[in-house]
Amino acid sequence: MDVGADEFEESLPLLQELVQEADFVGLDIEFTGLRSNLSGPQQISLFDLPSEWYLKTRQSVQQFTICQIGLSVFSAIEGEANKYIAHSCNFFLFPTTFGILDSEFSFQASSVQFLNQYGFNYNKFLKNGIPYMNEEQEKKIRHDILTGNWRVRSSPDKDQIKAVIDKVTRWLDLAKEGDWMTLPGIAGFQAFEVQLVLRQALPDIWTVLKDEGVVVKKVSKQHRWYLQNTSCDRESCWKEKILLSARGFSVFFQMLVKAQKPLVGHNMMMDLLHLHEKFFRPLPESYDQFKQNIHSLFPVLIDTKNVTKDIWKEMNFPRVSNLSEVYEVLNSDLNPTKNSGPEIVHASRCEKYVLLKVAHLLLQKIHGIDPVPESSFPQYLDVLAPYVNQVNLIRAGVPKINFSGPDYPSIRPPILILSIKRWPGVSEQQVYHKFQNLCKFDVRRLTRSQFLLLTNKFKDARNVLKEYRGHPTLCISLYRYWRHSPDVNCVLQVCGIVTAWALLAFIFGRSGP
Repeated sequence: MDVGADEFEESLPLLQELVQEADFVGLDIEFTGLRSNLSGPQQISLFDLPSEWYLKTRQSVQQFTICQIGLSVFSAIEGEANKYIAHSCNFFLFPTTFGILDSEFSFQASSVQFLNQYGFNYNKFLKNGIPYMNEEQEKKIRHDILTGNWRVRSSPDKDQIKAVIDKVTRWLDLAKEGDWMTLPGIAGFQAFEVQLVLRQALPDIWTVLKDEGVVVKKVSKQHRWYLQNTSCDRESCWKEKILLSARGFSVFFQMLVKAQKPLVGHNMMMDLLHLHEKFFRPLPESYDQFKQNIHSLFPVLIDTKNVTKDIWKEMNFPRVSNLSEVYEVLNSDLNPTKNSGPEIVHASRCEKYVLLKVAHLLLQKIHGIDPVPESSFPQYLDVLAPYVNQVNLIRAGVPKINFSGPDYPSIRPPILILSIKRWPGVSEQQVYHKFQNLCKFDVRRLTRSQFLLLTNKFKDARNVLKEYRGHPTLCISLYRYWRHSPDVNCVLQVCGIVTAWALLAFIFGRSGP
């Protein structure tokens, strides 16, 4: 089911009920772009520590925005063994433009091509996207509205508001007390915005939002005071309604956080970064603070990319490149538990789910029998425990981030050092192209004639060491920090000089009178 701003508020009570009763929630987010075109030291690299990777990626998250969130809520069917119902929705989002809020964001061509490939509905995104804001933005808007300092800032909104005020003012000149008029075609929280401006500008009117639009009624000043202070539409309650409408999807995000259900994604690191930035708070500069915040928001994270990587190696499944291919393998005869896994009843169109199939396969491997008797989600969660809060990391010094403790040490292949003779002025890019037909390396300059090489495949490191053994101009060996680091060499040279001077001073001091 596709959900935009027009349908969102009506669907909130049902969504809240589904999340509260869920066993886990699956999440998939689409963005207007993934990575900024960083170059040089700012480029993402296998040399990056997790904290370095985070600071570089943080810039991209601030540049792009969320355009769609796919959500699947899974609940075990009571009284039915190993049977689940899945409710799925696609939420189209667009940043709140309200008062002082007027976000800027970029599009990346490759991301647009990807969205086009899957028939993304740009009209739904741009014209009917659900608004959202993070906690800091909400505080600013709340303060401005409740203190009466709220102003329309964007030019299109100002033009629309001016036209509405002119229209209502002309009508008021001829209207009698009790007369009313309708402003059609104004919906969503923009309708609250229009009403707020009209009530501030015109003391002898009252406004009500109805299905056909904003209804404006001419009233006396005494009746206006009564309506503001005693009706169910009194000013304080009404302003809270404005805030609720302007917060949009952020209201559901808080529901999700409060429910504390296991959150499941595939390669979900970018999803978590955007969830923090767009709905919680701007991403902190501290990597450790980011980890603490995410763990507080979502205590149980399961990244199916991280889970399937281990299983694929052990089961010798064919290589896959995306979630759809993962599902196809799990749903094929290659999977020994294909016919005995959990049954999923789909309440909507999407039918390709991975987590339960993977968890069932793990459970079968532990018990050594198939089918496993009385499988339940708590059992699945137990076998998934080694993977909980371990989120896959693409192109960094470690393969995953641990959100519930210290990150694990790197299991990447060793760093290689390339020493070059008779190739003056060589660059990192030239070194990369030199080896790209043999294997893919990340390259980092160490000295004028030395470069560090790093790959994520052990066989590539072995192949290049073998291929360039004894090469006359390109010498490749394992990098040893104490042997090759310029900093260490500098310290050793200084120590050597100091030692030599001390020795000379000692010798000449003894030979003196």
